Amino acid sequence: MPIIEAQNLSKIYSVAVKEPGIKGTITHFFRRTYREIKAVQDVSFEIAPGEVVGFLGPNGAGKTTTLKMLTGLIHPSSGQVRVAGNVPFRRQEPFLHKITLVMGQKQQLLWDLPALDSLKINAAVYNISDKEFRQRVGELTEMLSLEGKLTQPMRKLSLGERMKAELLASLLHRPQVLFLDEPTLGLDVNAQVAVRDFLRDYNQRYQATVLLTSHYMADITALCERVLLIHQGKLMYDGSLNGLLEEFAPYREIYLELAKPLSKDQLMSYGDVKGVDGRAVHFLVQREHLTRTVSRILADLEVIDLTVTEPPVEEVIRQVFSQESGVRSQESGVRSQESGVRSQENNQATND
Repeated sequence: MPIIEAQNLSKIYSVAVKEPGIKGTITHFFRRTYREIKAVQDVSFEIAPGEVVGFLGPNGAGKTTTLKMLTGLIHPSSGQVRVAGNVPFRRQEPFLHKITLVMGQKQQLLWDLPALDSLKINAAVYNISDKEFRQRVGELTEMLSLEGKLTQPMRKLSLGERMKAELLASLLHRPQVLFLDEPTLGLDVNAQVAVRDFLRDYNQRYQATVLLTSHYMADITALCERVLLIHQGKLMYDGSLNGLLEEFAPYREIYLELAKPLSKDQLMSYGDVKGVDGRAVHFLVQREHLTRTVSRILADLEVIDLTVTEPPVEEVIRQVFSQESGVRSQESGVRSQESGVRSQENNQATND
């Protein structure tokens, strides 16, 4: 049974529209007009217990809005959602004990107090006994490498240490479902790796379910086998990370080092030549032609080194969103043209 279920989940905001100037202000005061913003539109997916799923999309795509609906912070405009057998927006106590939401750069621990003092408050909120509190804090402190840090005021900790302390506070009640919104935002490379290692260890140790949003693709590739892609409020893809590459990037990259330099014209028969720099050559080759192409290259050319790689995930996802935006812009243009044609026809009919 899935632990997270979303069916046709939508969130629409009504936003007041005001024209500039005094006239616009007066009109806005007496006769306010609104426009609808569709933040999330008919999003459906299921996540099984213990899965770690990446939730990807550009800024404003609807990721955080979806997370807020899944955690019950906002009420959906339509659709149904259940998390750990509960309806999130009812905010019932059993539900709150089963989930946690961590948002990068949003702190819950008090700035001037040691983290340990704030953790004791969390323990009281969740009715955690003193014995269990010491055991959990000790375990999480070791997993996060925070020994000796929890007794220092939060303002004296580094950004990475503060993020780890925030994670500890969010996981103190040992939730079944983790909603993580940019947990490594702003951290240096070492701190990012430490947070990823911790999340992987925590998932394996407690079989916790994780829904993770991040603009750092290293987070996604390190932790997630499955990804959800959302763009302009609509779910575009739900499947494996490898399946994403196969569907939206049907090619592989070949990097060659040749014994002697060749021109681009001499190499074009082997594939799409993306770059030639002396003896270094970069090809794009269709997946179904890869084995045959590599065999031809090795047979025909003096090769010192050959590397075959997948295209960077960041580039694939960027292309996916760019293509989707282009398609929607074209559709919008077509609709505008059709509207203009209809308007001209109506005007002609009126004149006739």
